[in-house]
Amino acid sequence: MNAPHPRPLSPHLQVYRLPLTAVLSITHRITGVLLSAGLLSVVCLLSALAAGPEAYASAQAIAGSGGMRFLSWAFIYALFFHLCHGIRHLIWDAGQGFEAGTLNRYAWIELTASVLLTLAVFVLSSRDSL
Repeated sequence: MNAPHPRPLSPHLQVYRLPLTAVLSITHRITGVLLSAGLLSVVCLLSALAAGPEAYASAQAIAGSGGMRFLSWAFIYALFFHLCHGIRHLIWDAGQGFEAGTLNRYAWIELTASVLLTLAVFVLSSRDSL
């Protein structure tokens, strides 16, 4: 009777490539959640500081481990990425930067600035620890 007509497949994540601005928007939301989790770590560290020298020494030992140091730097990068993306949103709120070429240029500037700011903090903290 009625033979089924072959329908075109909808694009899926293996075929469709998200634009850079969409990836950055998703990353902005993820970094916001990670910053909230990182702030809980800061509160725990401050609580240990308030609890006395023994509690702070154990918290400092945990914070000094390799994995926690990596997470600390990831937290700092997330902070700078979130800041740079927020500045880009302020530019958008002013009604600027919506042209196709400008969107991608600002996206790359945002990524570069967040990496450079993180590296600057890393270099400054390394220099101060010497």
